[in-house]
Amino acid sequence: MHQDDWAILIFTILFIVIYGAYKTRDNKNIQSFLKGNNSSNWFTIGISVMATQASAITFLSTPGQAYYDGMGFLQFYLGLPLAMIIICMFFVPLYHKLKVYTAYEFLENRFDKKTRTLGAILFLVQRGLAAGITIFAPSIILSTVLGIDIKILNFLVGFLVITYTVTGGTKAVNITQKQQMFVIFFGLFFVFFILLEKYPENLTISKFLDYSRSSEKFKIIDFSIDPNNRYTFWSGITGGLFLALSYFGTDQSQVQRYISGKSVKEIRLGLIFNGIFKIPMQFFILLLGVMVFVFFEFNKSPVNYNPQVISYMEKNHSSEYDELIKEYNELTKNKNEIQERFLSNPINFPIELNSIQKNEKDLRNTIKQIVSENNNTIEENDKDYVFLHFILNYLPRGLIGLLIAVIICAAMSSTASELNALAATTTIDLYKRNHLKKRSEKHYLNATKIFTIIWGFIAILFASFGTLFENLIQLVNIIGSIFYGTILGIFLVAFFFKNVKSNSVFYSACLSQITIFIIFFSTDISYLWLNFIGAFLTVVFSNFLKKLN
Repeated sequence: MHQDDWAILIFTILFIVIYGAYKTRDNKNIQSFLKGNNSSNWFTIGISVMATQASAITFLSTPGQAYYDGMGFLQFYLGLPLAMIIICMFFVPLYHKLKVYTAYEFLENRFDKKTRTLGAILFLVQRGLAAGITIFAPSIILSTVLGIDIKILNFLVGFLVITYTVTGGTKAVNITQKQQMFVIFFGLFFVFFILLEKYPENLTISKFLDYSRSSEKFKIIDFSIDPNNRYTFWSGITGGLFLALSYFGTDQSQVQRYISGKSVKEIRLGLIFNGIFKIPMQFFILLLGVMVFVFFEFNKSPVNYNPQVISYMEKNHSSEYDELIKEYNELTKNKNEIQERFLSNPINFPIELNSIQKNEKDLRNTIKQIVSENNNTIEENDKDYVFLHFILNYLPRGLIGLLIAVIICAAMSSTASELNALAATTTIDLYKRNHLKKRSEKHYLNATKIFTIIWGFIAILFASFGTLFENLIQLVNIIGSIFYGTILGIFLVAFFFKNVKSNSVFYSACLSQITIFIIFFSTDISYLWLNFIGAFLTVVFSNFLKKLN
């Protein structure tokens, strides 16, 4: 990167950290630290909820997801608007009435201490892992750019987040997320217009759409009923609905964002704002991925976007790699000739292009297989490197630094929310709840700050052992889906089955979680269905075992 990029990157990151720490430095009790004195308006809540979910993984991995698999990932969010309505109707009024610090306080009020503890522990396990991944994602970027050890970068990113989260708590998280989301959207719109600028002059919008559709990138809705098909309309409105219900309704990293609201009305407006604008935002990010795909169809692209893969092949399989590159270049030459005909003829998409694209895909897979079989320390799957490659090689000076700042800002906002929630749950649901001797508010405030630091370093530790798994955005959602169904099931029983008591729901949740582990590790069923199955099993088991009480 040029020094101009460094200047923009460093200024953006430091400004957000220093501003957040300065504006929220006067936290005198646990109420102000964890709930921001209930001062958040609906816009702050809406932006904070959206920023918490939109981590660096969203902006790093989602374009790569669309590049390879098209727009179908959007179906993942189809259940979100309905989930927001349900949460506004049932969850929000109850949380606000009970004045809870965490969602799991409600479980003791409804059931007992052990059920509350189970819910809190399930959250801590899955969110602690996810926090590590949200740190790991931007560290990949800086490691690729700078050639610095990724573990050092994990520590630096984590340290910055810990700094303002410990200083300002929930209010610092909410305030900084406004600036972070502004930087994020500003940067992404710049990329959008630059891509338009770099397309061939005669690639009209209609030709762009024809090319994208014929390349199977614009298939948004899939009505397939195959449970192994990961993203379909049915998995989106069922599994996606249950995932959104659990994430926004029972995951403390999100609940903490909106229980700081001034009133039920402000909270509901903030959540509805998120429900309305989240799908268009994801559509836009996926569209950028499709636009990057079309750009690289008309411009030179590497056979693998991870530079470590290219370096490994050149050093260890040079003769085989040279033959593959020769074949790849020949395919590119043939494709360019067909593309010229396509651009001059507005009527039909050349079928030969699909054949060439398939051959290119096979060739890329050959290289991935070679690396996978001979070196397990290099990630051959390059979905998470596609957008990064475009940023580093095709954006003008200055904008590169801004886009790197976009992804790091997203990581910081999401990780800060997670650390804030992990510390709150540890303090309120485990430490304070099991403290026999009552301590002062200052004591619990200091304890929360200490737990923030501890969870921050645990997240850094997880990040240091992070690896790519298909791509990062899927890994985060898979981890969540393993646990979310069970947690949601506990809350659904609490809300809608008044005759079910504590022992029934506790043992049912344990059985449900064990069943989900078995399903996940022994079948190929789409992870989205795990949310529905986990919730369904917990509810059914609870009603079956209610005689235990």
